[in-house]
Order: sequence, then C-alpha cells, then structure tokens
Amino acid sequence: MSLGIVIKGPEGVVLAADSRVTLTAAQAGMAPIPITFDNVTKLLTFSGHPYVGAVTYGQAVIGLRTAHSFIPEFELELRTGDAKRIPIADFASELSRFFMARWKEGIAGEYNGPPMTFIVAGYDEGSPYGKVFLFHIPAEPKPLEQHSGQEFGMTWGGQLQIASRIIHGYDPMLIEMANQGSFLQPEMQHAYKAEIAKLQWQIPWQILPLQDCVDLAANLISITKFMQNVGITIRGVGGMTEIATVTRTRDLSFVQRKRLHGEYSDGVEIDPRAGGR
Repeated sequence: MSLGIVIKGPEGVVLAADSRVTLTAAQAGMAPIPITFDNVTKLLTFSGHPYVGAVTYGQAVIGLRTAHSFIPEFELELRTGDAKRIPIADFASELSRFFMARWKEGIAGEYNGPPMTFIVAGYDEGSPYGKVFLFHIPAEPKPLEQHSGQEFGMTWGGQLQIASRIIHGYDPMLIEMANQGSFLQPEMQHAYKAEIAKLQWQIPWQILPLQDCVDLAANLISITKFMQNVGITIRGVGGMTEIATVTRTRDLSFVQRKRLHGEYSDGVEIDPRAGGR
C-alpha cells in the first residue's frame, strides 16, 4: 500500500512518503483482517552517504521485516576504506542487489503479490541536477533512471487512485478497464490513451521552485489520506508524512519527520540543557 513520491526539480530533489504499513492477519476460523502500523519509516536515509535517499512502497515487508529494518545491514556492507562517494546509479544497484538477496532469503516459493518498490534519488558529485532511479523487487531489480539529464518530473507509486485523478485526470484502473472491456476495440486503444492524456494537469516542472515541489508532494499524500478516511476503501496511506530534500549544495535535509516522544509530548525535540520546553 502506501504512497511514495519523488520529484526532481531544477532546484533539487524532493522525497516524500507516508508512515503506514498495512498487514493482513488471519486466525483459525476467522476471516483475514487488515492491521495497520502508523510509525513505519519509508523514507530511507543512509549513514555516511548524506547525498542520497530512497522512498519505498508496495510490498511492505520481507518476512515480517520492513525495508527500513534492514538498513543497518546495508550500511555495514557499503563501508569502504576511503569512504568514497558512490554515484547514484551505483548506489541504486547496490541497494537493489542487497534487497534481492534479502528477498530470496525471506520469501519462499512463487510470489504473485505487489513488488517492493524503491525510488533512489540524490546528487552525483559535480552534477548540476539530481538523479532518480526506480526498481522493483523481485521482478524488475535493474534500476532504471527517471527524468534523466535536464528532464524534470515526478516519480511515484503505491495507492494512486486519488492522486492520479488530480494529476492525470482519471483513476489508473481506467486504462485496464478499457483494455479489458468489450466497448473498446484493440485498434482504438492507442487513440483512446492519447485522448485521455489531454486530461493531465499541466505542471511546468522545468521552472517549479523547490518549495512548490515540497508542497505538491505533501498535498498529494495529504489529500489521499483524507479521501481514504472518508471513503469505502483500503486505508493504506496514513501516519505522518515524511519529506526530505537534496540539492546540489546541501545534503539530504528533512522538511518534516517523525521523532520519538513520550506519552505527553508531541515529538518536538527538547534540549536537556534548557530544563524544559
């Protein structure tokens, strides 16, 4: 489930994801029920590599472990003697290799469910613009670059039914319904797709300021949460929205993120030297 968004703009890269994981629990003699956890980390950061981040969505766990729970192991595998900066393409390949290995260890037999998808984004040393790579575990592990060079745009995935209606003008299921329905002949499908593409909301990615990219990602996730909460659907997007940016001159920096807090605090960091809030 969930909703993950990465926007590559001319001023930097924005990574955003909600914090809900939905699992299905089944007990003997009872129908399966969805179980949600709203404090899961799906915007991944990597110690020693502050120029890159990743968003994950889709299949939430390998066995009973989230992608985030494996990151300490991945970080240890990446340690090198000279701690050199790794190109984003190579970093994405290493992350894919690591999770393919974990998948083979944790998932036995044939798998027909949704993939565990990753969007890796950051800046290569000396590069004027960010790099974004997408891969799917286990079916499509080779990272593919999105919006290369001076191309800008959004890479996203998960529960897109609401966000896609805003950006594309229709539910993602519409194409599949048209392909399967008898009302649309095969020779008409290409023309049909070209026509409904005109519904897409026009966003000038090449001039969009970084703040607008942040606002867009935040609001697409926010409206998805709200509409799921008032609708009859799987409520797979929830919890806090975490948002981070990476720019040419500044390493990954969180705009907003979860923080540990006690029963009566709101997650705001407290300086112990201040003697209180």
